[in-house]
Amino acid sequence: MLRTCLSSCSRAVASTSQTNAFHTSAPTLSQATKRIGVRNKKKNLQKTAQRLQEAAANRPSVVLGTRTAEEEEKWKNCLLSKILVNEAELASTTELTKQNFPVGDLELPKQFGHGVAQTEKELLFRDLPMASAQIGTEVGKEEAKMGDGVLEEDELREQRKANLLAKALDLRNANAGGIAFENRRRIIHAFSTPENPFDPGRTEVQVALLTYKIRNLWKHLPQFKADVANRRSLRKLIHQRGALLRYLRNNNRDRYETVLEQLALEPEAVEGELVV
Repeated sequence: MLRTCLSSCSRAVASTSQTNAFHTSAPTLSQATKRIGVRNKKKNLQKTAQRLQEAAANRPSVVLGTRTAEEEEKWKNCLLSKILVNEAELASTTELTKQNFPVGDLELPKQFGHGVAQTEKELLFRDLPMASAQIGTEVGKEEAKMGDGVLEEDELREQRKANLLAKALDLRNANAGGIAFENRRRIIHAFSTPENPFDPGRTEVQVALLTYKIRNLWKHLPQFKADVANRRSLRKLIHQRGALLRYLRNNNRDRYETVLEQLALEPEAVEGELVV
């Protein structure tokens, strides 16, 4: 009887220990699997973050339109950069060019402001002084009955006046508004067609003018970080440029690709959603 009880008790103890061992190993295995899963998740998140960071670093700026590493080279070689007034170079230049006109030699600046191009230059420094000298000569002859020396005197006077006018029209004497006006004039001429050399309504002209304004604001904002109004203006200009470029892409792909190259803009910077 005693032997039977002892054997029953030992079987019960063995059964209990086996059951406990089975129940304690399962949670341990579950925790290990969970730790591995968490570790793998962290690795995946780190890889994703790194991938996104690399993609963001390689993505062109929606403001400038170029990648950071390529900005200086691409901007320097594009058409828009080449036609704009180089203010540093302008300020360092003091040289005048001597040119011969009917009233004599005139010293003219290399760059004119106030919208004076070649046509206006010929009118102001060739036609106008000569016409004024001839009118003065005729009046002088009638009033004073003088000889041919009157024409020479009038021409010398007109020569002095023309030299003073040239100094007044020198782009180096222009303020910020005058330089901006000259830049806009150059942009309109450069991005218009030969058939219509002054076409401010052309899509390419509008995109170029917007890009010029965007770059000016982008240079201004780091110096005036509290300028909230201009930050809003910058966003508005970027979205306006994007809308015009989408319109051009849908209507004429060749013109779209050409203007992107002329303005140093990458397609990724102007296509899709623009987050500024």
